[in-house]
Amino acid sequence: MADAYTDSAATITEEATSPPIGHQLKRALSVTDLLNKKYKLFEFDGEWYEAFGQPEARGIWFVWGNSGNGKTTFVLMLIKYLAGFARVAYNSLEEGATHTMQEAFLRVGMEEVGRMVVLLDGEPLADMEKRMQRSKSPDVYVVDSLQYAGMTYAEYKAFKERNRDKLVIFISHADGKLPEGRSAKKIMYDAGLKIWIEGYRALSKGRYIGPNGGTFTIWEEGADKYWNKT
Repeated sequence: MADAYTDSAATITEEATSPPIGHQLKRALSVTDLLNKKYKLFEFDGEWYEAFGQPEARGIWFVWGNSGNGKTTFVLMLIKYLAGFARVAYNSLEEGATHTMQEAFLRVGMEEVGRMVVLLDGEPLADMEKRMQRSKSPDVYVVDSLQYAGMTYAEYKAFKERNRDKLVIFISHADGKLPEGRSAKKIMYDAGLKIWIEGYRALSKGRYIGPNGGTFTIWEEGADKYWNKT
């Protein structure tokens, strides 16, 4: 049976529409054009490279999982690592600048990255997007969570189109092993890097999978207990 999370398992169909009169079509790329095209990639190494390869430094990433499996810890570990490549803004829509968030930042040693990471205290997406459009704004934005953002899939598509030069990482609740809500499912399928969190492991589910098959261990002891249950 096909994996429920992989790109091949879901086809999102949309009604075709004719372009408006006067619409300028994009130039078609030849095979040579495509193969010569240069992309800005994150030069991941170590365990990050082993799990996720070297993903593109812009676009959409999607992280989802049930509570109690290490999702928040993984997201903060990811943010800390990305701060070695770019400035990151973490929009904490659910928790905000609470004591528990402070403890989570301390737990992963976020003080080591200094001003490369900024916390947005429940900033509405409209305000966050204004921030994104400023000169010298962070290159990476994390939205935690998609359910608190209340974004529809149509709003997501427009948001993505307006911010193609940024990397946006959406964090989502789960319903079983799929993202919670219709919009979240569609956004997950569209994302360039999709990461499922289960049993203190982060599992890449498509497009960017490193040499070890796409597994990043968040907490070794917890993962061993979860995955080696008898």
